[in-house]
Amino acid sequence: MGYFLARQGRQFVILEAGDRVGAAWNTRWDSLVLFTSRRYSALAGLAFPGDPAGYATRDEVKAYLEKYAATFDLPVQLSSPVSSLTVEDGRFILQIQNGRIEADQVVVATGPFQTPAVPPLTSQLAPEVFQTHSTGYLHPGDVPPGRVLVVGGGNTGYQIAKELSATHQVTLAVGSRQKPLPQRVLGRDLFWWLTKTGVIKKTADSRIGRRLREGGDTLIGSSPGELEKRYGVDVKPRAVGASGRSVSFADGSTLEVDAVIWATGYRPDYSWIEPPLFDEHGRVRHRRGMTDIPGLYFLGLAWQHTRGSALIGWVKDDAEFIAARIEAFRKRRSLT
Repeated sequence: MGYFLARQGRQFVILEAGDRVGAAWNTRWDSLVLFTSRRYSALAGLAFPGDPAGYATRDEVKAYLEKYAATFDLPVQLSSPVSSLTVEDGRFILQIQNGRIEADQVVVATGPFQTPAVPPLTSQLAPEVFQTHSTGYLHPGDVPPGRVLVVGGGNTGYQIAKELSATHQVTLAVGSRQKPLPQRVLGRDLFWWLTKTGVIKKTADSRIGRRLREGGDTLIGSSPGELEKRYGVDVKPRAVGASGRSVSFADGSTLEVDAVIWATGYRPDYSWIEPPLFDEHGRVRHRRGMTDIPGLYFLGLAWQHTRGSALIGWVKDDAEFIAARIEAFRKRRSLT
């Protein structure tokens, strides 16, 4: 977003809650690898360094984001969490730690991955069972010896289960529908095919887009069969209960565990936003990031416009679109 606003010559500031650019990546595990190749992991205007056909690590992403901000001299204000966003006399008021900021327009680019989501089962396990959300897991040495249950059938759960299988007995509980897809097809990266066929840019309200959204989680480069045969990981259905050290599953089976990694995803936290922007399920009401409040936008939401809206390699499409709306809003204001 900052890249396109800078190209317009606009005065703006990027508020970052953390103490460094890309601070959220510090809460991802050490061995994390993107499932998009470097060719499809770049923001607008700056290629991702390294082999375009290879896959970037967590630390490479952190370094890239810092380089990006420096390359374009983006005005990032660190350690500035926003505690509230209100509207007064047609202007936006943002409360931060050391005062407040007034703005004509605001883009909420916090993304869909904010607050760790953990099920109520956590409180039913014995105190001696080690538990952490995936944000608290960095490497296998963090986890005590014994049987580890990883809960969550997304890419995060599969990657962590694979890594832990080298040092622990691992079971993965999968509670959602999955659509396993190979990382490479006929020697080409999956996203090369999605780009060439145009699928990655199918809109949320298109026929294909609706089918993709209803199809459940997408697994890139993983499958239950591969996990069991290659890594020796037991795959169980949804975890439905817990008592002491025992976890029960939807198929009626139980398992004694020493540790649980909750790879159960995130939920958004918009409690700091006062204007009424949300539906009965807490989801943002918007049209490609534009809300009903003039001058207030969102960026980086899952399926904000296409499958790529929340992916680092395609978020630029929505950012450029919103930047054009920001400029149009400014021109309208200047005429009144």
